[in-house]
Amino acid sequence: MVSVLIGIARLASKGQLIEAKRAVEYRTLPSRGILNRCNSGRVPFSWTINPYRGCEYACKYCYARFTHEFLELREPEDFENRIFAKQFTLDRLQRDLARVRPGEAIGIGTATDPYQPAERRYGLTRRVLRALAGTSGLTLFLTTKSNLVTRDLDLLAEVHARHSLHIGMTVTTLDEGLARAMEPRAPGPGLRLEAVRTLSRAGLHTGVQCAPILPGINDGEIEALARAAASAGARTYMAYGVFLQPCALRVFLPFLAGSFPHLLREYEQLFSSGAFLRGGYPERLAERVRAARVKAGLAERHAFPGNCPEPSQLPLPF
Repeated sequence: MVSVLIGIARLASKGQLIEAKRAVEYRTLPSRGILNRCNSGRVPFSWTINPYRGCEYACKYCYARFTHEFLELREPEDFENRIFAKQFTLDRLQRDLARVRPGEAIGIGTATDPYQPAERRYGLTRRVLRALAGTSGLTLFLTTKSNLVTRDLDLLAEVHARHSLHIGMTVTTLDEGLARAMEPRAPGPGLRLEAVRTLSRAGLHTGVQCAPILPGINDGEIEALARAAASAGARTYMAYGVFLQPCALRVFLPFLAGSFPHLLREYEQLFSSGAFLRGGYPERLAERVRAARVKAGLAERHAFPGNCPEPSQLPLPF
């Protein structure tokens, strides 16, 4: 099934908000199951769940654009304008969850946001939570940029009672104009922090992650973001440097040329030989994040208290 919605996108250019029409095409994608094994030692979970393929938020740095290449959708804008809702049954997901051993971790929303606008239409993330509410003993990481997550307070509380649940809200900047430039269609930072406050007041383990850190763009906000996270009631805080695969560079470099032209050459050099930041910057960044977290009285994400033990693996690098 295919449907096309014409919407109004709020775009930003050098801090100026403008309005532009956009067409978003929604498709349903048959799926035998949405619980997938994750064998990377760089992440703190063994399984992933992504109810959607593609993401409307159009974040300029998004590393997940490569997922559309498997569907032979190779234009950069396809990732945010063609959204695929994975079709699965509650029964099948519950059967698949039986494969997860107690204490193993599942990452929800590792590739695309589980609470992007498509969730209002399809409700797939809420269906995932219903399935999880029927199991127990797992470690769950749910990552989002959307205040829509507060819609599911009832189910999240039920899942929290049965599992070790951590909700991570991504906040990359406190500057509304910069947020619109980097993440044109995502809820603003104020809405995200208010969602953190709502979730925390409901007794849910909630954290803020500034991911990614972009040298020369938002790396001056590490300490302010930690303070804002603490003020909103977050328990954890983390921040990591940007990770730019070729598919992301095709979008990110034109964004730099338009909004931060003075940084274009520096970024071209930084990522000329690989997707990760190199040299002394990552170490200096890690120390700043650690100091900001300690000063704000926050914990690392993988150290949050829960109902069951967490795996001893590294946290997400982005």
